[in-house]
Amino acid sequence: MFVYVLSCVVAIYVVYKLHMARLKGVFSSGIDLVGKTVLITGASRGIGYEIALDLAKRNARVILPCRNVVLGQKVVESIKSESGNTNIISKELDLSSFKSIRRLAKEIRNEEQRLDILINNAGVTAGPKKITEDGLDETYAINYYGPFLLTNLLLDLLSKSSPSRVVNVTSIAYEQGFIDFADLRGVRLTSLKYLMRSYADSKLAVILGTRQLAKRLAGIGVTVNCCHPGSVNTGLFDRMPFYVRLFIKPISAIFFRSPREGAQTPIYLSISENVQGISGRYFSECKLDNPAKKAQDDVVARKLVDATEKIVGLQS
Repeated sequence: MFVYVLSCVVAIYVVYKLHMARLKGVFSSGIDLVGKTVLITGASRGIGYEIALDLAKRNARVILPCRNVVLGQKVVESIKSESGNTNIISKELDLSSFKSIRRLAKEIRNEEQRLDILINNAGVTAGPKKITEDGLDETYAINYYGPFLLTNLLLDLLSKSSPSRVVNVTSIAYEQGFIDFADLRGVRLTSLKYLMRSYADSKLAVILGTRQLAKRLAGIGVTVNCCHPGSVNTGLFDRMPFYVRLFIKPISAIFFRSPREGAQTPIYLSISENVQGISGRYFSECKLDNPAKKAQDDVVARKLVDATEKIVGLQS
């Protein structure tokens, strides 16, 4: 009996500690965003949905680009219902397609008077190997190249609306990443190497790209930062092989954060007065953090961004 009671106490204590750890970095603020316009990618579920809902409750105009138009409209109606804010719209966007990104950016520039916050939240883990119409590995395209192009195409509107912010969602998985200048498109990675590398590589690229873009945007009133939202129980692993999902799903259900908890640092970077004027930095748990040295290499960052601009067609 004593052993049973002791086991229960230990179990409750462990669950409590895990719960408290998950709640670390929760952002609480009454900031109102009336008159502000926000664009959030990947808002159909998970972290993106929670970010969109929070900012909608703060009275922002929220634009939700989504690959699936029907799903996008359902998300709009859901957020309208939950927030009471009717100023929510959906747009069509396939982040793996430069053509789709350019089309959306043109629509936004033509239809919107301002853009105060751009949140590049959409991301995928490695799934079945697929090369996009632009000759890129799909994971690289969605996680890094697509958001990079979208951000740059909307810079004029962001600058016009200054002070404005760009928030890039990355991952601590970047620590396992590597920038291979011989294969920046990710097309040479195969099978096991692909599953292990593509996600981490693309997330490292996000941090380096954020760092370099911040330098280039200095003085125009647009800040750009990135963050690790924590390990979150979302659909991020749905593209992974069955045997990987079989292993990780139970773990994520028990130990990972909820999407609402994971949304806190991106929300913090989007609206907190504490980060006003800060740019090119990496955050976690709603506070400034220092990434590994390879994510602070300005030589690699500059070389990467120069190459990226050519790949996405921002340079001839």
